[in-house]
Amino acid sequence: MRLTYRLLSVVFALAFSLLLNPSVYAGESESVDVKEVLLSVNINSASVAELAEKLDGIGEARAQLIIEYREEHGPFTSVEQLLNVKGIGAATLDKNRGVIRL
Repeated sequence: MRLTYRLLSVVFALAFSLLLNPSVYAGESESVDVKEVLLSVNINSASVAELAEKLDGIGEARAQLIIEYREEHGPFTSVEQLLNVKGIGAATLDKNRGVIRL
Protein backbone atom coordinates (compact mmCIF):
# COMPACT_ATOMS: atom_id res chain seq x y z
CA MET A 1 0.00 0.00 0.00
CA ARG A 2 2.84 2.42 0.82
CA LEU A 3 4.53 1.59 -2.47
CA THR A 4 1.32 2.48 -4.31
CA TYR A 5 1.12 5.86 -2.54
CA ARG A 6 4.78 6.59 -3.27
CA LEU A 7 4.41 5.64 -6.90
CA LEU A 8 1.24 7.68 -7.20
CA SER A 9 2.89 10.73 -5.59
CA VAL A 10 5.89 10.51 -7.94
CA VAL A 11 3.62 10.29 -10.97
CA PHE A 12 1.53 13.20 -9.69
CA ALA A 13 4.63 15.34 -9.03
CA LEU A 14 5.99 14.62 -12.51
CA ALA A 15 2.69 15.44 -14.20
CA PHE A 16 2.32 18.62 -12.15
CA SER A 17 5.85 19.81 -13.04
CA LEU A 18 5.15 19.24 -16.73
CA LEU A 19 1.99 21.32 -16.49
CA LEU A 20 3.91 24.20 -14.94
CA ASN A 21 6.60 24.20 -17.65
CA PRO A 22 5.69 26.96 -20.18
CA SER A 23 7.79 25.37 -22.94
CA VAL A 24 5.35 22.45 -23.00
CA TYR A 25 2.58 24.83 -24.08
CA ALA A 26 4.72 26.75 -26.56
CA GLY A 27 6.13 23.62 -28.18
CA GLU A 28 9.67 24.80 -27.49
CA SER A 29 12.44 22.25 -27.28
CA GLU A 30 14.85 24.50 -25.39
CA SER A 31 14.40 27.42 -23.05
CA VAL A 32 15.04 31.01 -24.10
CA ASP A 33 17.15 33.24 -21.89
CA VAL A 34 15.03 36.36 -21.39
CA LYS A 35 18.04 38.44 -20.36
CA GLU A 36 19.81 37.50 -23.59
CA VAL A 37 16.82 38.60 -25.67
CA LEU A 38 16.50 41.91 -23.82
CA LEU A 39 20.18 42.76 -24.19
CA SER A 40 20.49 41.65 -27.80
CA VAL A 41 19.93 43.85 -30.83
CA ASN A 42 18.77 42.92 -34.31
CA ILE A 43 21.01 44.88 -36.66
CA ASN A 44 18.50 44.47 -39.48
CA SER A 45 15.64 46.20 -37.70
CA ALA A 46 17.05 48.28 -34.82
CA SER A 47 16.73 52.04 -34.71
CA VAL A 48 19.64 54.46 -34.31
CA ALA A 49 18.83 54.83 -30.61
CA GLU A 50 18.66 51.08 -30.02
CA LEU A 51 21.93 50.40 -31.84
CA ALA A 52 23.70 53.19 -29.94
CA GLU A 53 22.32 52.00 -26.61
CA LYS A 54 23.01 48.28 -26.94
CA LEU A 55 26.27 48.17 -28.90
CA ASP A 56 29.46 48.93 -27.02
CA GLY A 57 31.58 51.55 -28.77
CA ILE A 58 28.78 52.56 -31.16
CA GLY A 59 27.36 56.05 -30.83
CA GLU A 60 24.50 57.60 -32.74
CA ALA A 61 26.67 58.66 -35.69
CA ARG A 62 28.04 55.15 -36.21
CA ALA A 63 24.59 53.66 -35.64
CA GLN A 64 23.28 55.90 -38.43
CA LEU A 65 26.02 54.52 -40.71
CA ILE A 66 24.87 50.97 -39.90
CA ILE A 67 21.32 51.87 -40.92
CA GLU A 68 22.50 53.60 -44.10
CA TYR A 69 24.59 50.54 -44.99
CA ARG A 70 21.63 48.15 -44.57
CA GLU A 71 19.36 50.47 -46.56
CA GLU A 72 21.87 50.62 -49.40
CA HIS A 73 22.96 46.95 -49.42
CA GLY A 74 19.94 45.17 -47.98
CA PRO A 75 19.72 43.24 -44.72
CA PHE A 76 22.85 41.92 -43.10
CA THR A 77 23.31 38.22 -43.78
CA SER A 78 26.28 37.82 -41.43
CA VAL A 79 27.62 39.66 -38.42
CA GLU A 80 30.96 40.06 -40.20
CA GLN A 81 29.32 42.41 -42.73
CA LEU A 82 29.43 45.08 -40.04
CA LEU A 83 33.14 45.34 -40.84
CA ASN A 84 32.07 47.00 -44.11
CA VAL A 85 30.56 49.92 -42.16
CA LYS A 86 32.99 52.83 -41.87
CA GLY A 87 34.53 53.01 -38.40
CA ILE A 88 33.64 49.50 -37.27
CA GLY A 89 36.68 47.32 -36.87
CA ALA A 90 37.35 43.81 -35.64
CA ALA A 91 37.77 44.92 -32.00
CA THR A 92 34.37 46.63 -31.94
CA LEU A 93 32.73 43.68 -33.65
CA ASP A 94 34.29 41.22 -31.19
CA LYS A 95 33.09 43.26 -28.19
CA ASN A 96 29.53 43.08 -29.48
CA ARG A 97 29.29 39.62 -31.02
CA GLY A 98 27.32 38.23 -28.09
CA VAL A 99 24.48 40.74 -28.38
CA ILE A 100 24.12 41.02 -32.17
CA ARG A 101 21.25 39.18 -33.85
CA LEU A 102 20.33 39.03 -37.52
